[in-house]
Amino acid sequence: MARNSIDGIKRIKYVFWGLFGLIIYVIIVLFYTQFVNGEEYQKRALSQWTSDISMAAKRGVIYDSEDVVLAQDGTVYMISVRPPIIKVGERERIARVLSELLDVDEEWVLKKLGNKNIEEAIIKRQVESSVVDEIGKMQLGSGVVASVDTKRYYPNGNMLSQIIGFTTIDGEGQSGLEKTYNKYLSGENGRVINEKDAKGQTIAYGVQEYIPPIDGCNIKLTVNSVAQSFLEKALAEAVEINNADNAQGIIMNPKTGEIIAIATKPDYDPNNPPRTDSELLNKLSRNKVISDAYEPGSTFKILTLSAALDSGAVTTSTTFECPGYKIVNGQRIKCWRSGGHSHQSLAQAVANSCNPAFMTMALSMGTEKFYDYLYSFGIGSVTGVDMTGESAGIVTHEKYIKDTDLARIGFGQSVAVTPIQLVTAVSAAINGGELLKPYIVKSVIDSDGNIIKQNEKTVVRRVIKEETSAIVREILENVVENGGGKNAKIPGFRVGGKTGTAQKYDNGKVSSGKLIASFIGFAPADDPEFVCLILVDEPKVGTIFGSTVAAPFVKDVLEEVLVYYGFKPTEDTQTVAVPDVEGLTVNEALSKLAEVGLEGIYQEEDEVVAQLPKAGTQVEAGTQILLYTAKTDIVVEDDDEEETVTVPNLSGMTRLQALDALQSRGLVMELDEGSIKGRVNGQSVEAGKKVKVGTVVRITLNNIVE
Repeated sequence: MARNSIDGIKRIKYVFWGLFGLIIYVIIVLFYTQFVNGEEYQKRALSQWTSDISMAAKRGVIYDSEDVVLAQDGTVYMISVRPPIIKVGERERIARVLSELLDVDEEWVLKKLGNKNIEEAIIKRQVESSVVDEIGKMQLGSGVVASVDTKRYYPNGNMLSQIIGFTTIDGEGQSGLEKTYNKYLSGENGRVINEKDAKGQTIAYGVQEYIPPIDGCNIKLTVNSVAQSFLEKALAEAVEINNADNAQGIIMNPKTGEIIAIATKPDYDPNNPPRTDSELLNKLSRNKVISDAYEPGSTFKILTLSAALDSGAVTTSTTFECPGYKIVNGQRIKCWRSGGHSHQSLAQAVANSCNPAFMTMALSMGTEKFYDYLYSFGIGSVTGVDMTGESAGIVTHEKYIKDTDLARIGFGQSVAVTPIQLVTAVSAAINGGELLKPYIVKSVIDSDGNIIKQNEKTVVRRVIKEETSAIVREILENVVENGGGKNAKIPGFRVGGKTGTAQKYDNGKVSSGKLIASFIGFAPADDPEFVCLILVDEPKVGTIFGSTVAAPFVKDVLEEVLVYYGFKPTEDTQTVAVPDVEGLTVNEALSKLAEVGLEGIYQEEDEVVAQLPKAGTQVEAGTQILLYTAKTDIVVEDDDEEETVTVPNLSGMTRLQALDALQSRGLVMELDEGSIKGRVNGQSVEAGKKVKVGTVVRITLNNIVE
């Protein structure tokens, strides 16, 4: 009995400790279940008896200045499947139907349908309603769901494509303003939570929670879509008729900094961007007007002129001599006109775009003063425009600048700017002297109509005096009336402007035959409301000048914009209609043009295949009409070609006389060792020999004191 009692007590102890251990285990499991994994189990439980459907927020609308819709969301649908409630026998049929109607891989869909661990799987987004209707007709059951989705639409297609940009399939801004202003445009998604039964069906009278989406803000631009269409049409024509790589343009209000139009051609359709070709997409979506720096050439002379006048380095009565070159520190730098411009006034020098005159202006100011003005004009720094990807251009630090560099900068070489940088600087030169911050977004408005962000005219600094700006406007108007800008004349309107033909570089060297032709114009000239810059990149026709390649297109754009905005002609001007000369020989075309008082410019005699301006355009008598033939090809004079000069006879000259004689021809003098005084009795290069500019000529002196 005693042994039985002892065994019984032992069994009780074993049972007790076994129950105690079980209780501890249960407590530990409950602890982990409730506190460690509680949130996860709660999510699983909720997913079993509730459905949580996301409600996409409506992305904000982008409008132009006149409330024309440029970008907006449209209603489409998202097709999803719910594997837990789809019968095994239905999977193959559903996969086949969805793959056919949605253009997706059948095996991929079948794999999704067989995954019981997922509550819901998205098969395709942004499905049009017509496709959803076809899916509905196939009666695929409650396991295939169509829910509301959104898709970004751009009603005007290619218009402003590089500026507006595009979104991802999830509605996130990927480029352009869509990306820059994504936090304003995107909004916040909402949710709908419903109770469901064991079969996954929504309970008709179950608990429902609705969290409404908050729609994104709308954005209103300064751009006018009509003016934008004028600019884009001109750029497309400039590319086509000049067989150019691309053309860029911008129209700005010089009084406010508002961007009225901006574009680069060729471009793309943001409704269907070439996503599969990243290189092509990057090229077409690049906003070159703010991101790409180029050597401006003669359009930069507007800034040199403004600085020289404002600093007092020149006045309206200053005159210049141009023999076709200027010697700077022994280096001969050419004018674009090989024969030179001889004696000329300041206004004539600007109208002639005389390089030596602008070299003289820059050198007269000196590096420090000229650079102060350039920096004040914003050269070498970003404008701060409200678009991403802006470049600051390229300006060599002044401590590295030699006189030869300064001279070249004076006429637009050895410096690089972006188009928007140049337009902003020129606006300061003609608007009374104030540098403004350019902008393209006028306001951001929330879904309740409240303005949460407003952009207005912002004065960065005063650059030149008002009276200086008035003189600059007058001189630039003369450029269009009597100088190289004649092809930008608009009958009845006062127009000012400046041409530019700039070299392009490959690996730091001048690229033969590759130029950028440009023209910047403004109107009305006495009180500018619009400034327009057009660049034609690598035109491959004709003898290339900004006056022939770019100015006619600026003229067309400004004329259309002036008329659209209600400006009336201020002067009575005799105009004639340009006759149709396409299909005629050059001689026949010239005769027909002469009959109505017009001139023709051509390169090779052949049949005329295109003309600019087009037939029917009203122009002033004496206007030059560009005639393009099948033989028209690029002919470019390389401004940096190595010239040869004749070595003078230095015999009998003093050292200073020999130095002057050599420097005047762009040659460099060196003294032979031991030559201290007296007259020249020997030279290393014989007189009369043709040598390259910059050649060193060593002289010896007889060391005889006279």
